[in-house]
Amino acid sequence: MSGPDRLLRLLQLMRVMAPPITALRLAAERGVSVRSIYRDIELLRLSGARIEGERGYGYRLIEDYALPPQTFDRLEIEAIAVGLGEVRQMGDPDLARAAEAVLAKVAATLPDDREQQLLHSISHVYRPDGRYGPHPQLQAIRQACWDEHEIEIGYQDQAGSFTQRLIRPLAIMYSDRVMTVLAWCCLRNDFRMFRVDRIGTMSRTGTSFRPRRASLLRDYLAKLTEQ
Repeated sequence: MSGPDRLLRLLQLMRVMAPPITALRLAAERGVSVRSIYRDIELLRLSGARIEGERGYGYRLIEDYALPPQTFDRLEIEAIAVGLGEVRQMGDPDLARAAEAVLAKVAATLPDDREQQLLHSISHVYRPDGRYGPHPQLQAIRQACWDEHEIEIGYQDQAGSFTQRLIRPLAIMYSDRVMTVLAWCCLRNDFRMFRVDRIGTMSRTGTSFRPRRASLLRDYLAKLTEQ
C-alpha cells in the first residue's frame, strides 16, 4: 500500500473509531506495529491534520479543511449516490436542495474518474410521489431542534381530538411513510412521538433546553431500541 493511501486509511479509521483511540487499538485494526502508528500520526500532523493527544494517552482527531479531500472507493461512491438520491426523493424540499448541494461539493473534491462514477453511478432511487408531502411547519420544527428551544404545538391525536402540547423537540425521524418528531412531552413528562402531518400550529416559547438535547435523544433512542 502506498504511503498516501496508508495515511488516508488511518485518518478514516480515526474518524469512525469510538474513543479512546489508542495507538494499540489502531495498530490492531491496521495490522501493523504500534511504532508504525506513532510514525504515521506524526506524518499526518505534518500534513496538516489536527490530532490531539500523545503516546500512552490516546488521540483525538479534529477535522481540518486544509487536508486533501477524502478518497472514496467505488462502493463508497455508490453509497453516497444512493443516500443522496433517497434524500432528494423524500418530498422534503429543503433537504432535497441540500442533497443537490452536497452532491456538487463532494463531486468537486474527487479526481476526475471518481467524479464521473458519482455523477453517473449505477445505483439510483426512484420515488415518483415522494415519501412525504410538504408541511408548512417542518422548517420551523427543524430549526427548533437545532436551537434546542421548547415549542408549543396544536396536535391532532389518533382519535381526532386536538390538544396543545409543550414539547422539547429532539429529532425528526423518517420512517417508511411517516415523519415524526421525537420529543420530550412536558405534559406527559415522558418521551413521545408526534406525527408531523398531525401538527396544525407551532410556536416557539422562547425557553431553551440547551444543552440537554443530545442526552435526551440518546436516552430516547436507547429506550426505542429496548422496545
